[in-house]
Amino acid sequence: MSTKKYNFNSALVIGGCGFLGGHIVSHILDSDPSISISVMDLRIPNTPPHPSVAYHAGDITSLDDMTRIIQSTRPDVIIHTASPVHGMGRDIYFKVNVEGTRTICRAAKAEGVKAMVFTSSAGVVFDGDDLINVDESAPIPVVAMDAYNDSKAEAEKLALGANCDEFRVCAIRPAGLFGEGDRQLIPGMLSVLANGQTHFQLGDNLNLFDFTYILNAAHAHLLAANQILSPDPSIVSTVAGEAFFITNASPIYFWDFPRTLWSHLSHVSSRHLILPRSLAVVLAGAAECWSWIVGKEPGFTRFRVKFSCANRYYNIGKARRVLGYEPIVGLEEGIRRSLAWVDEEKAKEGK
Repeated sequence: MSTKKYNFNSALVIGGCGFLGGHIVSHILDSDPSISISVMDLRIPNTPPHPSVAYHAGDITSLDDMTRIIQSTRPDVIIHTASPVHGMGRDIYFKVNVEGTRTICRAAKAEGVKAMVFTSSAGVVFDGDDLINVDESAPIPVVAMDAYNDSKAEAEKLALGANCDEFRVCAIRPAGLFGEGDRQLIPGMLSVLANGQTHFQLGDNLNLFDFTYILNAAHAHLLAANQILSPDPSIVSTVAGEAFFITNASPIYFWDFPRTLWSHLSHVSSRHLILPRSLAVVLAGAAECWSWIVGKEPGFTRFRVKFSCANRYYNIGKARRVLGYEPIVGLEEGIRRSLAWVDEEKAKEGK
């Protein structure tokens, strides 16, 4: 006799064609194929990756779209991963992350959805200073470091504020996501290599940083969905309305990660031009001013300097205690899998 793995029978993964959302869909299929999975995304590929999954195109800022898709899929839980990538404008972030989340909550409550797991970001507590083994008691800064995390913090507040007995909500705060299908972290490091900039180093590389393999983040979302829909009220009370940091629990020195990637691609820089953090902040400020004058998006910013130079690692004790979370793929293995994916992508490109 089979034992049901999760406390839900159906799930709607919003942003399910994206990096994290796609891995969540795959992880559900691998863990319990009996669950009815639907995906909502702004654009659906001509050939969706999973024949057993129902795909729906829609805009999360449209109440009509959200209502239509929820009515047609009737999910027990919504897993909301949709968000613009880094490097977009502030207006886009607030429209999608904040207004989109508000619209999802409104439609979900009206249609009787039981629960939602919201994908936040570990960066919501970053104010430019070191984050050393911080837990969820760390405050969200009044002045955000960048528009993306500002919008994520606002969206998290809105999502958790919608939590109630009829519509249970929790937030997952992953740190430094990477893995197969990565659209930001690894591609950004590859662009540094392509631009011949690997000899530059911001800071002394003594700052520890949390990177999180994508499958671990997907696993955490399913654990949260399972616990928040537990038939045991004492379990639900520890999850609903709460946020959880998720990492690989293996912080490493920041620049070691890109250099591992570059080395795998047969590039080891023979020299390093080390820019102290204080000098780099000044230079980045000047670059931002020049970009404003010429009307271009700055590539070198004070946020990126502080991001690269600060200690940023988190205590995941709460996720361990409440969700039962443990990384299911270690950092070294996650990097190995990611490098294999990079090789596959380059082979496809004929490089």
